Amino acid sequence: MKFDITNPGAFSTLLVNLESGEAIKAESGAMITMSETLDVDSKMERGLLGGLSRKLLTGESLFFQTVTAARGPGQVMMASAYPGEIAVLELDGSEEYILQKDGFLAAEQSVQVSTKAQNLTKGLFSGEGFFVMRVSGKGKLAISTYGGIQKLTLAPGETRIIDNSHMVAWSANANYKIEKASKGWISSFTSGEGLVCRFHGPGDVYIQTRNSPGFGSWVRQFIPTR
Repeated sequence: MKFDITNPGAFSTLLVNLESGEAIKAESGAMITMSETLDVDSKMERGLLGGLSRKLLTGESLFFQTVTAARGPGQVMMASAYPGEIAVLELDGSEEYILQKDGFLAAEQSVQVSTKAQNLTKGLFSGEGFFVMRVSGKGKLAISTYGGIQKLTLAPGETRIIDNSHMVAWSANANYKIEKASKGWISSFTSGEGLVCRFHGPGDVYIQTRNSPGFGSWVRQFIPTR
């Protein structure tokens, strides 16, 4: 199975080549076009309870799309609902990733997706809610971002401060805590940053160059009010 990123930039698409009998799962509504040899269906990851937990806890759809090369090899093109880049991660089975709720785009069937509970502080202030997506297993994983995507590789003991609205995916072993952006509460919020995440390596963190809450605030100023 081959994953290629086409139309790179703000409107990236994912092109997947499947051999006969192969299948992938993707976020609901991600398919743009596909070969006539492929079939698309819907499936609950980890059964009914897994699908319900994904819907109720993260706000994501109950179902994944499942695209299967049922009548021979073929291609499928996919994209996320919002403008931004796509990155493909190769999971080797030894490492897990945590994804923000909109970060998952597609993956091989051998990759497992579940929900993970965060502690009270992270749930309230990380911007991701009390539950995030945990990805494990072996195979290719495609993540999508709002804006560009940047990979940060933290060495053991290295610390990096990241605005919580720019987090997309991170290694499960990369610990982080929530803290004020500045020394004082007033300066933290008047600076426009508020709360940030302090990550401690080792581990990888994928960040996005834009954040949707900020874009939403910018758009609202142009919407006429009564």
